[in-house]
Amino acid sequence: MVNLQELYPGERYNVSLWFDLDQKRLLQCSHLLRLIPNSVLRLRCEHFSGGYGLAVIWDRPYGVVDVVQVEVGGQRFNLSSSDASSRQEVNSLQAAQWYNVTATSFSGAMKSKTESLDCQTDPAGVIAGVLVFFLLVIIICAAVYLWFRYGSAKRNRPIPVDKFPEHFQNMSCDENRGFSEEYEDLSSVGIEQSSAAAILLENKDKNRFSNVLPYDSSRVHLTVNDEDDSDYINASYMPGYGNVSKQYIAAQGPLPSTVNDFWRMVWEKRSQAIVMVTNCTESGRVKCEQYWPLDNSSCLYGNLIVTVKSEDKAQSWTLRELNVKNKSTSETRTVKHFHFTAWPDHGVPFGTEELIKFRGRVRQHMENSYSAGPTVVHCSAGVGRTGTLIALDVLLQQLDREKAVGIAALVQQMRLCRPLMVQTESQYVFLHQCIMDSLKPKVVFQSEPLYENTDMIYVNAIALRKYENGSNI
Repeated sequence: MVNLQELYPGERYNVSLWFDLDQKRLLQCSHLLRLIPNSVLRLRCEHFSGGYGLAVIWDRPYGVVDVVQVEVGGQRFNLSSSDASSRQEVNSLQAAQWYNVTATSFSGAMKSKTESLDCQTDPAGVIAGVLVFFLLVIIICAAVYLWFRYGSAKRNRPIPVDKFPEHFQNMSCDENRGFSEEYEDLSSVGIEQSSAAAILLENKDKNRFSNVLPYDSSRVHLTVNDEDDSDYINASYMPGYGNVSKQYIAAQGPLPSTVNDFWRMVWEKRSQAIVMVTNCTESGRVKCEQYWPLDNSSCLYGNLIVTVKSEDKAQSWTLRELNVKNKSTSETRTVKHFHFTAWPDHGVPFGTEELIKFRGRVRQHMENSYSAGPTVVHCSAGVGRTGTLIALDVLLQQLDREKAVGIAALVQQMRLCRPLMVQTESQYVFLHQCIMDSLKPKVVFQSEPLYENTDMIYVNAIALRKYENGSNI
C-alpha cells in the first residue's frame, strides 16, 4: 500500500503501477483519478438590494475548482472558476426572512462537501418605500447588464494559437486518449440541476426526447396571454462570446404539436435568424417537423402567417428569407432561415470547410442585426449538432480576438445551461479540427476538404449506443 501525500485537491492524476523484473519495467495497471476538491472557505452573507437580497461571499479554496455552485431559497447559481469574484448576488428575496445558503465546489464530476449556513435579509427592507425598491432594482439591473455586456470574456486555461497544433497532436496520441479523457470529464457537468417544468404532466408530450430537458434556470419562457397558453417550450438560452448572456436559443426541432409554440418563441423573442442543422428526415426517421411552407404559399401557425419570400440552394446549405406577419397586429418581420443540409446522422460533416463557411454566413447576419433578439439554433434534440455549431461560432470569435481558444471551458459553460451540449466525442474532436483548419493558410484551389472523416474514427460508440433508440443528435 502506498500513500500519496501533498497532492493538489481537485486535480486529475494518472496513477500507474509498474513491476521491475530483470531490469525491465512492466506496466501492471493505470488509473485516471480526479481528487475531491476542497470546500469553499469562510462562507458568509451580506445584506443586499435594500433588504430584498443577499450577497453570498466566500474565499476561494486551495486546489483546482472548475465551478462553485451556490443555492439560496431554491435558486441555484453556477460560477465558473474564471469569474474574478467569489461573490453571488441573489435578488427577489423577501425582507427580514431567513434563508438557507449552501455552496459546493466542483472539479469535473467530483464535488466537495457542501458548506451551509442560515442568512437573514435586512429587516430594514420591510419599511423601505416602493419607490426606493424600484430604484434599487433598476440600478442593480443596469449594473448586471453592464457587467455581462462589457465584462471580460470567461476564460479557463485558453490555449494560444501558436501552442494549439502541439496540443492537438498530444490529445490525438494513443488513439485520441486525451480527447476521450477530457470529454469524459465533462459528462457530469450540470446534471444535478432542476428540470421541474419539463417533467410536468402537461409538458411531457412537448419533449422530443425524455433525456433532453431544459434546466429551469435557463429555459426559455413563453408569454402567457390566454388561459390555454403555456409558457413551456423545450429550448434554452445560451451565452455567446464576451459575456453576452442570451445570444442564442438552443432548441429541439419542432414536433407537430409544438410548431405553433416554436413560431411564438421566434416572434416573442424578436429573433431574426433561425439556424437549422438537421434535415427533416434522415435515414428514414423524422428528425424535425417541417415548420415553414413548402412553396411560395402562406401557412398559418397559431397567430402568425409565414411566407417564403426567397430560397437559395447551395451544395451544403439552403438560405431562405421568411416573411412573418402577426395576424392580430398586422406587424410584419423578416426572418432569415439558415439550413445546413450536409451533416450526416450520427456523425460530423465530412469536412470542416463547408461548416466554417456556413458559420461565417450566420455570423455576418448576426453582426448586421445587432438589435435583434437571440438567434435560434436547432437540430433534432437541440444539443449535439446545435451545441457544436454554437461552440464553433463562439470559438472562432475567441480565436480572432484573443488569439487563443478554450474549448473544454466553453463546453463546460454550455452544459451548465443545457444538458448534453456537444453530445458526442466525435463532435468534440471535430471542434478541435475546425480550429486546426482555421489556422492553416487559405488555399485558393482546394481539391479536397481540409478534414476528411471517412472512417469516423472519432465516433463515440458509448454515446451512440446510449442514444440509439432516440437518435437525438
